[in-house]
Amino acid sequence: MRPERVPSGRGRTGMASTSRLQRGWWRRALVAAALMAAGAALSGCGSMIADHLPAAIGGEPDGTPQRPANAGAYPAVHDMPPPRAAPVLSDADERKLEADLIAARNRAAEAVKSAAEADKP
Repeated sequence: MRPERVPSGRGRTGMASTSRLQRGWWRRALVAAALMAAGAALSGCGSMIADHLPAAIGGEPDGTPQRPANAGAYPAVHDMPPPRAAPVLSDADERKLEADLIAARNRAAEAVKSAAEADKP
């Protein structure tokens, strides 16, 4: 005995095999991808278009300098800086400088403490 055919794509379980929303998902995904690609492609043109628009509708304001005809060179970020003219501190100089900084910090702390005590009634 053959099972009876049920209209509208329903099988023995009674559930639809594919819904209308599931069938067109790739079309919606393709449209969304095309819109995003178009938006990304056009977003780079905004600065060039703004050069030719009046300031009243979103262009550059009056008095803005013109763009240079050729773009400037990138800075040489991988080049090493020249050697220092001043020598590096010796251990004795470093200890002396550290002691001087500690003494200045302690003097400032004492000045703040004495000023706070003087302000007390």
